[in-house]
Amino acid sequence: MNIYVGNLNYRVREDDLKQVMEEYGTVESVKIIKDRETGKSKGFGFVEMPDDEAAKKLAEEHHIAYEERHKKGDIINLFFEEFCEKELIQPTFIMDHPIEISPLTKKKPSDPTKVERFELFINTWEMCNAYSELNDPIDQRERFAAQDANAAAGDDEAEHTDEDFLNALEIGMPPTGGIGYGIDRLVMLLTDSQAIRDVLLFPTMKSIDK
Repeated sequence: MNIYVGNLNYRVREDDLKQVMEEYGTVESVKIIKDRETGKSKGFGFVEMPDDEAAKKLAEEHHIAYEERHKKGDIINLFFEEFCEKELIQPTFIMDHPIEISPLTKKKPSDPTKVERFELFINTWEMCNAYSELNDPIDQRERFAAQDANAAAGDDEAEHTDEDFLNALEIGMPPTGGIGYGIDRLVMLLTDSQAIRDVLLFPTMKSIDK
């Protein structure tokens, strides 16, 4: 599990960060991101930790609220939302999403804990989401079972088993993928608009009598 750690003192070394993180579990590797020109720390880095419990301990240390059902991939996403999204001003592609948050996406052949997916962020906004569709019926049924368990544990956004979809996969679905792009957000960016309703062609209107 690759965990983002921000707000680091610029004098912190990788060995220092590793020593601190080992209080919460096994650390596989540590990398502090440095400026390519100066070689100085940028104040953030990534820590590779192997299990769910270590991730939960780290979340508690950084005051990240999580639910007991959450696995390491879910917690990676919570860290990303809390510490990373607000820093993504320039166009930035986010890749290697955890499998736990992408139940309909094909696994990466080189790393089955991640999926073939990317998102584009500009000005802290998610502009698009794209991924390779999972077309393996056996894998998809296992993913649906995990989503059903999440739903039973209280996750309102969890997917549910779709037998019609699974039947279609069993008959045969060719490799496919897609992208969803937030055109409204792109227009906001290009026109320097502060609210999305300013660029919607047919925005929701309030009744005159209200």
